[in-house]
Parts: sequence; C-alpha cells; structure tokens
Amino acid sequence: MTQRFRHWRRIALTPLLGLLGMAAVQAASEPTQGEVRRVDTDEGRVTVKHGPIPALELPAMTLVYRVQDRTLLEPVQPGDTIVFTADRIDDQYVILTIRK
Repeated sequence: MTQRFRHWRRIALTPLLGLLGMAAVQAASEPTQGEVRRVDTDEGRVTVKHGPIPALELPAMTLVYRVQDRTLLEPVQPGDTIVFTADRIDDQYVILTIRK
C-alpha cells in the first residue's frame, strides 16, 4: 500500500469514525423531574419545564418534547409534576418514559 493511499484512507475514514463514536455515546437521559406546562395529545407533544439534563446537554429550561408513544400523555395534565427520560432522535427531543 502506498503512503499516499494510506494518507487518503485516514482522511476519508476519520469523520466517519467520529460520527459512529458520537452515535454510540448518545444515550437516553437519567430520570429528570419537571412540571408539565402544556399537553397536545393530537400532535404527540408535551411542554415541560425542567432542570438541567447533562446527558442531552440541556440547561434548565422549558422545552416542547415529542413522545414516542402518545398513550404516555393520557394521564398527564398541565401543572403535573412528572419524572421522565428523554433522548435526541432524528434531531428532535423525545420523551421515552413518563411517571407521575
């Protein structure tokens, strides 16, 4: 293998390996407590005011989340305190689990 080929192979593979490494590290958040501000069951969205979520690199904020399963929203009302886990899927923040 020539030195030039090795050099180009390294340049081509480095970004790909970086992306694969980032995908493997990304994981669902630890359970986080928050207050429900708004629920939209038709769209499968819920607005939650919560503290920092380090696993998702989110500071304390109010954020609109999608839910993976709309039935998670059935018992939830604005004003409820919930404990939830979330992840970033396809560039959207998604709640995976909710409990009151």
